[in-house]
Amino acid sequence: QVQLAESGGGLVQPGGSLRLSCAVSGSIYGINAMGWHRRAPGKQRELVASIAGGGNTNYADSVKGRFTISRDNAKNTVYLQMNSLRPEDTAVYYCYTVLTGPRNYWGQGTQVTVSS
Repeated sequence: QVQLAESGGGLVQPGGSLRLSCAVSGSIYGINAMGWHRRAPGKQRELVASIAGGGNTNYADSVKGRFTISRDNAKNTVYLQMNSLRPEDTAVYYCYTVLTGPRNYWGQGTQVTVSS
């Protein structure tokens, strides 16, 4: 069994920062990619950031220059550093991983609210 444990969400003022963490545990034989997508009220699901097994990263245009994705392979954990947060970043952020197989898994989501 594979589980994804997300943490780091919360309430922050515009211009503030948060760091999301996602730890993968269970029957892991290889991680092809990890990342986050988000869903905001009234909007379609959006891929926020991803990092492949080789280290290549991708970002949504709306977060480029503000968000940074990184990983700790020893801990099977991926991080999303979110700076210069805007109200439009308010959403539920869902961690995902693509494991060898491929096998896709998603976390339960963590709420990020950017408001004064």
